[in-house]
Amino acid sequence: MQTSRITDLDASFVLVDNDKQPTTTSSPNPVNVEQQWASYAHDWSPSAKLSIHGRHFVDSHGRVCQLRGVNVAGNCKTPTNDTFPDNPTTVTFVNRPFPLEEAPAHFARLRRWGLTFIRFLVTWEAVEHAGPGQYDMEYLEYLRQIISLLPEYGLSCFVALHQDVWSRYTGGSGAPAWTLEYVGFNIDALEETGAAWLNGLKVPQGVKDQHTDAPHDGEDSEGHTRGDIKKEERGLWPTGYQKLAAATMATCFWAGDTFTPKLRVQRGEEEVSIQTFLQDAFMNMYVQLAKAVGNLPAVIGFEMMNEPHRGYVELQNMHGWDYNTDLHLGPIPSPLQSFMLGAGHPTEVQYYSRSFPMPTRHTHHVLLNPEGRTVWKNGQKCIWEQHGVWGWDERTHKGVVLRESYFKKNPITGKPVDWYTDFYYPFLNKWAATVQNIAGQDKMVFVEPIPNEFCPSSWTPEHQPKNMVYAPHWYDLNALFNKAFGDFSVNVQGLSRGMFLPKALYWGHIGARDNFSLQMRNIVEAGYRSLGERPVLIGECGIPMDMNGGEAFRTDNWSWQSKMMDAMLTALDRSLIGFTLWNYNPDNSDIHGDTWNGENFSFFAQRRALPASLLSLDQTSATLDNGGRILRAFVRPYPAKVAGVPVKWNYEVNTGTCEFEWVVPYSSAEEANEEAKGAPKVDQPPLTGYPPLKSNTTEIFIPHMLTQSASVVVATPKPTGSTTSPTSTELTTTYNPAVQTLYIHQEDMTPGRRYSIQIRLDPPLKPLFPLNDLWTDYGPAITTVGVVLFAFVLAVLGLQTGAIEVRSS
Repeated sequence: MQTSRITDLDASFVLVDNDKQPTTTSSPNPVNVEQQWASYAHDWSPSAKLSIHGRHFVDSHGRVCQLRGVNVAGNCKTPTNDTFPDNPTTVTFVNRPFPLEEAPAHFARLRRWGLTFIRFLVTWEAVEHAGPGQYDMEYLEYLRQIISLLPEYGLSCFVALHQDVWSRYTGGSGAPAWTLEYVGFNIDALEETGAAWLNGLKVPQGVKDQHTDAPHDGEDSEGHTRGDIKKEERGLWPTGYQKLAAATMATCFWAGDTFTPKLRVQRGEEEVSIQTFLQDAFMNMYVQLAKAVGNLPAVIGFEMMNEPHRGYVELQNMHGWDYNTDLHLGPIPSPLQSFMLGAGHPTEVQYYSRSFPMPTRHTHHVLLNPEGRTVWKNGQKCIWEQHGVWGWDERTHKGVVLRESYFKKNPITGKPVDWYTDFYYPFLNKWAATVQNIAGQDKMVFVEPIPNEFCPSSWTPEHQPKNMVYAPHWYDLNALFNKAFGDFSVNVQGLSRGMFLPKALYWGHIGARDNFSLQMRNIVEAGYRSLGERPVLIGECGIPMDMNGGEAFRTDNWSWQSKMMDAMLTALDRSLIGFTLWNYNPDNSDIHGDTWNGENFSFFAQRRALPASLLSLDQTSATLDNGGRILRAFVRPYPAKVAGVPVKWNYEVNTGTCEFEWVVPYSSAEEANEEAKGAPKVDQPPLTGYPPLKSNTTEIFIPHMLTQSASVVVATPKPTGSTTSPTSTELTTTYNPAVQTLYIHQEDMTPGRRYSIQIRLDPPLKPLFPLNDLWTDYGPAITTVGVVLFAFVLAVLGLQTGAIEVRSS
């Protein structure tokens, strides 16, 4: 235990002895109502009683909390008895993400790493794969049991209904196969007709165990198993959003009453629209889920749907997709071509290949559906042809668009449609009210926009559910697309919105940090502008572990992965928000990644971990670290519970040094005498409107793996040019390595009091990588070239001057 007293003395650096026992410090301030070591910083068990106030989460003591955690787990997208695409009704997701007996080791590991806020993944298919109204009660009971274990390890979660590209049967994850069949799709014809791309999910014939690195019967010549894809196919799965099956399903789900009113479904004795059928089935499934886990203390909230998509709603052009917003890679049928292909007409479509400087370019055409197979069941006509969107010209043997603006306007009223206000917000609020009526009105609702879009300005208060948390996603699209990361990084977010190209280019690790920080700040501040003071938590963010051709697997040099992870987490630090990383997947392997569409994001793999019999589950147990990758990059300090409002947090991974500033809030705006500051900023949070502080102890998570060979040093640095410390009264600190927590007791709780400290390790950490930018790498060369050019210009000017003098003489 390390205890120190920080004063405004000139030196103000205090090195604390490890042998000292914790001591309390008496204070005249009555808000210190707890023993400062009775809890630990990253403990989000029910005793924390988290709630929402403005843009922050706060605990039962009124302290501002930063929630950091992870998605558990990527393997929840697929069943444990996967034989895709066969046997869709008999799958089981029991033991996803892992068996109950393995849970203690996983949860203890996440606690040691400080990732104690869980985005717990569930799919619609997992709950209701057998058919409408047939719920897998064994799976729901498994969910209840595994989530019930979280509080024992200081963990809490929100349950997220995951989907990508609608369903596994359209190339992603989420909805059960029967949803497609009720719309009229023959799921056995989806791939052949170009309606979906499924290679990233198939298990080759004869493969018995897709979760092993050992060769086995059924692998092809390149060792492919489920989730493996060829190099030229990497990154293809998001194009499924533009293909016929996923785009049609999303349109029917959100806006079927508007765009497919002729599509009716017999439900018992009544006939209902396809939108009503799908949305009611989804809602009823969610009711079962909320009843199963909603009353568990570890569940603080729910997320309705991962990465929703508008389908064809607001489609601007029947003859092509928008290159700036929709991924163009591989074969890209236009909407009209997709309709034609699904109707059984062989069609040549554009094929896009990777390129530079643009990410892709049209290189050639390919013929799809050469056998002329239809994707619709029982001779059914294409539903878009039924609704007069297009037709087949028997004379020219071509498809013809009949209603170019069909998806831009309500076909009946002619009024322009908006996916968010007309379809998304109404269903979101209906869902939120249903779930909160079952699970409790205090449950939080985590929501997100369409991927890679900023928070829409239309998301005004009347469209916001109670206890709403804005939970968008962020990935570096350039690195994601190329599965590569180096000194050169690009702000794709800016380029897609018209940024001048030179401003979007960055060099070195300093440049990557600045690049990612700008993108993250843009997302967060757009949320504040549209939603007002609502919490922002990044629901997904991560890095591909197999970047740069999988070089790290061969060399065991993970420096580029560490750099990218650090740049991303530095951006999150600067934005002062929490997050759940993508992802923690025990089934991950170096060869087969996350076993889904060629992805490899998990920073942990059970294969590399120690067996349970050799593990200690204490927070100080290094045995839990086995199986992890790039730990130094993501196991890092953060201010978990702050007796005030954080305004700055910086962590330097190369040294272990932290800089932290926070302000004791005011009880009212009048007391604060705050003036309007214009657009909201990440580093200028409001300092009013917070519940009364019942504790003056701030708790900072400092990982044991950083301090086991070092002492914690805390300082109150002086401002430049100042002769006194900014802290005029004392702080008392205690670092308890057993619970990885630095406790800071603040004696002065006067509203407006600003605290500033520096935390460092002695000795400092060994640097992971150099901090470089364009100037450090090429400064001398740039200087030399500049001098040469300057001398050349002077010489030219001198010659010209001499020539003028000669002519004038």
